[in-house]
Amino acid sequence: MNVLLVDDEIQIRKGLKMKVDWRKQGFEIIAEASNGEEALEQLKCVQIDLIITDMRMPIMDGVELARICHETYPEIKVVVLSGYSDFEYVKTSMKAGVRDYLLKPVAPDELVEVLQMMAKEIQEEKKKLSEYESINRRAHSHLQEVQDQYLLYLVKDEWLQANLVKERLRHLHLEEITTSPFHFLTVELRDVPDREERANELWYPFQLVCKELAYELNGVYSFINPSYRNVVHFLVLMVEQDNINLELVIQRIQKSVNQLLKLETAVGIGHLGEGLEQLKSSYISSVLAWSQSQFEAPSQVIHAAKIEKEIVDVSADFEKKLINSIEALNVESFQKNLDYLFIKSSKHSMWSFSFIANRTLFLLGSTAKKYDIESQEIKNLLWNCQQRIWELNVRQKVVDCLMTLAEEIIDKIRSARYSNGRVIVESVRQYMDEHYGSEISLSSLSEMFHINSAYLSELFKNQVGENFSDYLTNVRMEKAQTFLKERQLKIIDVANLVGFSNSGYFSTVF
Repeated sequence: MNVLLVDDEIQIRKGLKMKVDWRKQGFEIIAEASNGEEALEQLKCVQIDLIITDMRMPIMDGVELARICHETYPEIKVVVLSGYSDFEYVKTSMKAGVRDYLLKPVAPDELVEVLQMMAKEIQEEKKKLSEYESINRRAHSHLQEVQDQYLLYLVKDEWLQANLVKERLRHLHLEEITTSPFHFLTVELRDVPDREERANELWYPFQLVCKELAYELNGVYSFINPSYRNVVHFLVLMVEQDNINLELVIQRIQKSVNQLLKLETAVGIGHLGEGLEQLKSSYISSVLAWSQSQFEAPSQVIHAAKIEKEIVDVSADFEKKLINSIEALNVESFQKNLDYLFIKSSKHSMWSFSFIANRTLFLLGSTAKKYDIESQEIKNLLWNCQQRIWELNVRQKVVDCLMTLAEEIIDKIRSARYSNGRVIVESVRQYMDEHYGSEISLSSLSEMFHINSAYLSELFKNQVGENFSDYLTNVRMEKAQTFLKERQLKIIDVANLVGFSNSGYFSTVF
């Protein structure tokens, strides 16, 4: 622990240094000053745990020094030196934040006693600070986990009302996504020639490195899509006031992975996007850019804008048409819409074809997840379709693969509809477990799953054993218990995270 001695008489300072074995008591005198002003200048340069200062000094006395330290450096302990005649002065200094005092001439045993007491206090406070920082990191981890899940949901799944999405983003401290331009990065951990299979072994450390980088960099978020092996995605907000430089972010990622894990990375940079409606297209363009990387090459960066600027996007309305065709169990309608989409893209590049194919694949994967019908067969079909898209050779193979997948999903949904409601209810329950923080109502779920709300309510009660609202409340309260353990989160923060806009009502329900 570091000590600063402050006294206008150099002999007093020398005497204090000689009175005890400072190192034995756990202290080291690393700086000296002849008055309060000099002491404050020293505090700008060195880290100090304890100040021992005279009371009466020219320019700035010990009381004023203690007061400023109490306000500016509250973690620093201050002990004052005074004569018998200064006792009233000492009482004033105690109000200014002084922890203890020593009478002149200072007796060695009294100095040792004070040092031992200060050492105990400093160590206890450092322990508490360390615990608080650990809690802070864990709390950030909980919040980061929810943020990660929601970002993946936004780029992959079907979401309905934009105003509800914006509200949820605000609750998750992600509201800047709606106002700032952004890039997505798709970053793959790659083996190097003499370290085959190391990427698989270091997958979890790679995730931690990426999360730590996202935590350190303002406006940068990381998340994982389980569909892609050894890949982490980053959302980089181009916030003007933070002067975020995309190249520097990529350099930080590649340098950290290379230094800490001794492996390489392939990075795909998506098109610049702005607004909720461009999240999916920007994300997919980063995945496509990454898919153009060379397998045997070392660390590399591929920018979507340098490969192909022209993109034929899929509108939200047309996406809805495709979803409705599937949920209406109408193979012919889906085929017709898909043909129209790919005829439109055929006038453009292979890049645009791949882009639309990926949008369709994401939509089909999202629908399978929504109905909880992700069988091994469907997972295999999803992977085969992705492989066909990456091959970028025969368009018809891609279209045929997507149609086969759509037919399988329609068949599974049809079976679910005739399963006495068990599969549908399980899908609804899973959706509630994942989206408890969003505004959820029986009517919105019935619309989403194409089922009468009164019938869904009856089915849910029969299958789950409690009604819809009670189940949702219980899920939210269980999640709230996790968030409430983190000390720095306010009640209103926890309320918002679990789907309540009013902290008073949340407390009553809790």
